[in-house]
Amino acid sequence: MRRVGSGAAVTGSPFVDSFEAVERAAGRWTPVGDSVGTGGQAVAPLQASAVVPHHPPAFTNTHGIRMDMFDLTGRAAVVTGGNGGIGLGMARGLARAGASVAVVGRDASKSARAVSELESLGATAIAIEADVTESAALDRMAERAAERLGGIDILVNNAGTNIRKRPEDLGEDEWHTVLDTNITSAFLASKACYPFMKRAGRGKILNNGSMMSIFGAPWAPAYAASKGGMVQLTRALATAWAEDGIQVNCFLPGWIDTALTVQARRDVEGLHDRVLARTPAGRWGCAEDFEGIAVFLASRASDFVTGTAIPVDGGFSVMG
Repeated sequence: MRRVGSGAAVTGSPFVDSFEAVERAAGRWTPVGDSVGTGGQAVAPLQASAVVPHHPPAFTNTHGIRMDMFDLTGRAAVVTGGNGGIGLGMARGLARAGASVAVVGRDASKSARAVSELESLGATAIAIEADVTESAALDRMAERAAERLGGIDILVNNAGTNIRKRPEDLGEDEWHTVLDTNITSAFLASKACYPFMKRAGRGKILNNGSMMSIFGAPWAPAYAASKGGMVQLTRALATAWAEDGIQVNCFLPGWIDTALTVQARRDVEGLHDRVLARTPAGRWGCAEDFEGIAVFLASRASDFVTGTAIPVDGGFSVMG
């Protein structure tokens, strides 16, 4: 039996043992009493190098919480569709945490405005024009981003579109447009950036899913298929590339106030009020709501998190 700090005694368990090891290695372990262990038996000091990887000295906020694990200084990020909406929100979060950012999109003027905004935050930012549905274009994009930013550590697969039609009304070309933009682009961009991450021995890939990864809707057959597939692609890449030090995760936006959902509110009668009624947070989301999840999934704080799908939806998906 042991005590953690001044807390109540707890019995030994793998979790407690692991917690003790991490706390010892970080210099925060404060046992109570004359010994640590069971039956009053003293235990040998732990070898920190055998428990946790070496990290730079930590810095803390005023509450004593370690913040170095969220620091992205020296990291280079690529954000597809990063010139507006959720993508720009994530790019802002990465920039605020110290990362340099490559904004990838087809609208050069929109990307230029996004770069200016990121630079105003003190970040290094560049714009790269590319069609995310073309493999060769994404290969060139990755080469240019790595050359300009000194590598690629983070990839946010955010580019996406939707065509709102019932299945019987959706054309084959429209089906391919949505899937090529939403999921094929994520696969191709991940392949293009993978060699740079493997070479560095680390990497973070963040894939944009959706509530349609979980639910169905009669007006979103292609969109739902692409976003459901994004979760499975995330899991496949996570298992394939874990050995290279790369974590791959998916975030699932709820109903967010973006250009896509402005059109949805026009197309789907009563959508606005139904979203508010079901969302415990009582509001639509905004781009700023994605700054935090971007930093978490792109930083050392998530090094043991991979293959997951995390809703960012104000509670929409858990409401009964």
